[in-house]
Amino acid sequence: MQDLIINFAPTGMVPTKEMTPHVPVSSAEIIEQVHEAHELGITVAHLHARHGDGSPAYERQIYAEIFDGVRRHCPELVICASLSGRTFPAFEQRSEVLELQPDMASLTLGSMNFPREPSMNAPEMITRLAEKMDQFGVRPELECFDGGMVNYACYLASKDVLRPPFYFNLLVGNIATAQDGLIQTGLLISQLPAGSYWSLAGIGHSQLRANTLALLEGGGVRVGLEDNIWFDASRTRLATNLELLRRVHDLAAVFERPVMRPAAFGSLGFYNKHRSPGLS
Repeated sequence: MQDLIINFAPTGMVPTKEMTPHVPVSSAEIIEQVHEAHELGITVAHLHARHGDGSPAYERQIYAEIFDGVRRHCPELVICASLSGRTFPAFEQRSEVLELQPDMASLTLGSMNFPREPSMNAPEMITRLAEKMDQFGVRPELECFDGGMVNYACYLASKDVLRPPFYFNLLVGNIATAQDGLIQTGLLISQLPAGSYWSLAGIGHSQLRANTLALLEGGGVRVGLEDNIWFDASRTRLATNLELLRRVHDLAAVFERPVMRPAAFGSLGFYNKHRSPGLS
């Protein structure tokens, strides 16, 4: 069984300071919490940027500040940028951050509904984002919310739009897509291309169950306030990112799953191909 990939998602686009005071939204807060998480043990940092008022941001200069700070404190950490289509529909907006050459960037393999809004990912958009990633040496973090998205990833691989090594985030628990049951999660995992690396992410109350299933089945986990702001199922206690991360570490010890170091994951082909030797 491979070492545990921990994909740390501290911010996202939805949680606000009004929802939880623990979510990092400023560049300084994000850098600090990623640094703390790195010291505890993570493999990948999945990063979203925010404006000064806390609203989602796509601008290159904001991401540059975050990336520079993370690389200063955690030079070997695998950095993944969000290319989400929930707020910014234009290709130029979604893809601007790729010019900073992060190691990875999220690529959602289809359109879907969230509880309050859609996320639009047309076939042309997916292909254009994948092509620009390749241009700037960025590896895709393949985000799949149901089996159709996994199938589309396999289709794009057959067309050479996507090339191995593959890393999938399988996200369950969103009301309009796959849920966290054994049959649904097992089916998603069974459809992945041979040799794929994967992590399970659970939305809201599904986070702990998804993380535990992944630990049991030999996959990785995605954890953080992006997906879940509560520590307990009854939603009486707001979590911090480090509390959620420590719980994963405690479970990993039970399942005897040592955490994969960022350099080990990067060496599998997930560092940016233009990355300076001094950053790894």
